[in-house]
Order: sequence, then C-alpha cells, then structure tokens
Amino acid sequence: MRRTFECNESMIITIPIGNLKDAGAGQLMPEKFICMFRDSYKVFVCNGKPKPLGAAQAMTGLLLCTIGLVVFDWNTVVYTLPSALFVVSGLLSYAAGTAPHMNLVKLSFSLNILSFFWSIAAFSISMIHFHSLSTYKQNHVKMHQGVTGLIMSLLVVENITALFLIYWLSKAVCRQQFNTLPIIRLKQGD
Repeated sequence: MRRTFECNESMIITIPIGNLKDAGAGQLMPEKFICMFRDSYKVFVCNGKPKPLGAAQAMTGLLLCTIGLVVFDWNTVVYTLPSALFVVSGLLSYAAGTAPHMNLVKLSFSLNILSFFWSIAAFSISMIHFHSLSTYKQNHVKMHQGVTGLIMSLLVVENITALFLIYWLSKAVCRQQFNTLPIIRLKQGD
C-alpha cells in the first residue's frame, strides 16, 4: 500500500510541557501551545492580508460600477458594468482570508484569474475610448476624458490587486502535497 501522508516540516507544533517532577494532576499539558506554519499561504492567511486586499478589490469594483451607472455613456458602460466581477472576486478573496476552505480558495483563485484578464481587456477598451475622445475639443468631452482616465487608473489598481492575489492563492491551490503531517515537538519546562 502506498503512503498517503508525508511529513515535510511545513507545520511545526511546539507544546511546552511542565516539569515531570513538579507536575500535579492536570498540570502537565498547557491549555495553549504554539503552532508555526512554514507554508507561505498559511502565513499569508494568518497575517490577514487577503482580507484588506479582497476589501480593496471589492470597493474598487463597486466604484467602477458606480461610475459606469452615473456616467451612463454606452461606451463607458461596456467596460465598467462588468466590473461587478471585481466585487464578487473581492468578496471571495476576503472570505478566503477569513476561513480558508480549499473550495473557497479555488473559487477565489479562478475568479481572480478572470478579473485579471477582464481588467486587461477593459483597460484596452478604455484606452481606445480615451484616444478617440482626444480628437474633440469640447468641455464636455474633456470631462468625459477625465472620467475615462480615472476608470483606467482604477483598472490598473484592479489588475495589480488581482495579480498579487493570484500569486498567493496559487501557493495554496497549486501545491504538490496536500496530505502533510505536522511535526509535534514537546518542549520540557524548567
């Protein structure tokens, strides 16, 4: 039979135990112990960084959708309203940072990949729209060009955020060993 579990030192649990001579009933094992992760995604989740990145991604997507609804020019709506994908992706990234279940992490990873490619496509469309507006000299067009520039900068923020989350989520999803055992160290007290 093939081994399914392997110990690769990615998680080390250190349990300080009391002195064997002085220990009374129930005093040998502590109530709390230290668990140290060497897995980069678990360290990333424990530090809580997917939460603010997911929140920033959702807020930027919400701002892009709001700008698309307020301006409501058909050219602008084409590349702002589908940014609701950023809102969903940001909420899932926040949830993956809160409770890192593998199905949630995989879904967040997939939607962040879609968000990354959508931000590139939307940036390209908005760049074409921005250059088509530069041929006109009216004040209304200058304001619209400024709004398009704001949308382009928000799309760059979305692109960078999605790329950063894709990198860290790939550390969790694309691992070779999922069945790893922790090392448990018993540290005797004084």
